[in-house]
Amino acid sequence: MEKADEVYKVPNLEKGIAVLEYLSLKPKGETLQEIKSSLDISQTTAYRILNTLVRLEYLLYNEDTKRYKLSRKLLTLGFRSINEHTLLETVLPYLRDLRDQVKETVCFGVLGDRKGIFIEQAQGLHAFCFVLTPGKPFELHCSAPGKAIMAYLPDAVRDRYLSYMEFTRYNERTITSIPAYLEELEKVCQLGYALDNEEELNGVICIAAPILNYTGYPCGSIWISGPKDRLSGEVLRIFADSIMKVAQSISRELGYSKAK
Repeated sequence: MEKADEVYKVPNLEKGIAVLEYLSLKPKGETLQEIKSSLDISQTTAYRILNTLVRLEYLLYNEDTKRYKLSRKLLTLGFRSINEHTLLETVLPYLRDLRDQVKETVCFGVLGDRKGIFIEQAQGLHAFCFVLTPGKPFELHCSAPGKAIMAYLPDAVRDRYLSYMEFTRYNERTITSIPAYLEELEKVCQLGYALDNEEELNGVICIAAPILNYTGYPCGSIWISGPKDRLSGEVLRIFADSIMKVAQSISRELGYSKAK
């Protein structure tokens, strides 16, 4: 069996996949020299693989920095593979409408293998607003979308993610224990929205609500991000109400019903 496996190996395909996996951990991209050295492949092979992936639009190449990085094409394939591509198409118009209403950046993300994954955004209309890179992971213990999704997961799935979480402490407001985190998730279920009250970045507040599919499973979250001086007091309460209404509208469009 092992000999048969050897016969059917495609070494350059394996190296191409290794390049994609390596670059998935390098959001700023890497140069040809860095890639070939890190993956221990020849310069000629690395150059051919990189240029093929650029031609097929899986990679982007920056002429100024000489760096290669992943394009959004893999993100699109990922959505198709889990049959959730229509989810993004459903969410996007709502993101833009909510952004126009609140003027702040509105984001959409889903649950990954161990953390959340930021997917798309409608950039805020203020001179200063937050901009994220698609594919960027986010923590589950201190982010509003992470809490919003985790609060509505089935217990067995939630427990699996809890076993992965390291509860990294970013400041004195960060939740760093499972009991405190579970208490926070209970609060999210009661309120219908989650809050990141400067728990990772000082001066930054996020409000999130879960998106539920036709089975009631949290297939993602939308959230508003903005500076503390613009998201406080009455504004925070108004935005929380707005994002819950939008999340509920998306969920209904996906087939969710409280009756189920």
